[in-house]
Amino acid sequence: MIHSLAPIRALGLAVMVLASLPCAVRAQTPTTDPSGDTPFGSMAIARDEADACRVPKPPTDLAETAYLRNGYRAILRILIAEEALATETCTCLLDQFTWDQALAALPRFQTSDNPRLPFNVLELYAKADALEAQVVEACAE
Repeated sequence: MIHSLAPIRALGLAVMVLASLPCAVRAQTPTTDPSGDTPFGSMAIARDEADACRVPKPPTDLAETAYLRNGYRAILRILIAEEALATETCTCLLDQFTWDQALAALPRFQTSDNPRLPFNVLELYAKADALEAQVVEACAE
């Protein structure tokens, strides 16, 4: 049985190249400052103002799998959009909702008794997108 050492040599070369870089280059932290003074190596992008009201990624301790966390995120988006439509509010309501509310609303959106797949995330995302589009349309008038 013959093993190739090429992958190990390539990895060793990569380690040597990284080790030879100056510390200032390796320790550079990205910034979202849009002033133009950011170094070329920074790939961070400043958040748009519209993103300020976008439901963030859920905390990892909310649920054990990304599938469940994504479902709860969609549920929270639905709850926020429904409230905006019901109250005819065009301001950001994100700060009025919590992840606990998304968890509590699960029975309303549950499509299965399987605890690992209690809902269809794609359907939840489609519903959230449609409701958010209704909010945008209502607020544009």
